[in-house]
Amino acid sequence: MDLGQLTDEVEAVSGSYARKHGITRDATWFLLKLQEEVGELTQAFLMRSGQARTKGRSPEELDEALRAELADVLAHVLLMARHHGVDLEAEIDRKWMPWHPDRA
Repeated sequence: MDLGQLTDEVEAVSGSYARKHGITRDATWFLLKLQEEVGELTQAFLMRSGQARTKGRSPEELDEALRAELADVLAHVLLMARHHGVDLEAEIDRKWMPWHPDRA
C-alpha cells in the first residue's frame, strides 16, 4: 500500500468515527489529536524504557503499546496533512532526499 492509499484508508476510518460520535474535525482538532497521540506515545515509551510505572503490564504488552501508539501518531500525521492539502511524499522528497547519500 502506498502513502496515498494508506491516507485514504485512515481517512475512511477517522471520518466514520467522527460521524458516529458527532466530532467536528477542524484544523484545531487535527493538531490537538496529533498532540494527544504524541503524548500517548511518550507515555508508552517511558513505561517501556523503565522511566515510568508499567501499571502491571508485561514487557510484551509494553512493546505492543509502543507499536500501537506509533501507528496512531503516523495515522494522525497523515490525517492532518490531508486536511491541509500537504503532499507528504513530495515534502519528504523535497526536504529529506537531497541529503540521501546515494543522491550526492
